[in-house]
Amino acid sequence: MTDAVLKQSVLKHFIDSFGHVQTERFISLINKEPFDYTEWQRDLFEGMTIEELSSNAMENRRRKRAAQTN
Repeated sequence: MTDAVLKQSVLKHFIDSFGHVQTERFISLINKEPFDYTEWQRDLFEGMTIEELSSNAMENRRRKRAAQTN
């Protein structure tokens, strides 16, 4: 996947999920503040069990497959 395709895919997902305004707001926040993805990811899953992470991943995959067949 090229960088351009990745950016386009992520932006489409954000817009579909949050709308144009919230997507622009998110991009603005990321650009304004220093952002350490590794630290953010560490905090994102803090307190979750491996079972919860697995369950969330399986549900996301199920939804993605369902969306592809529709």
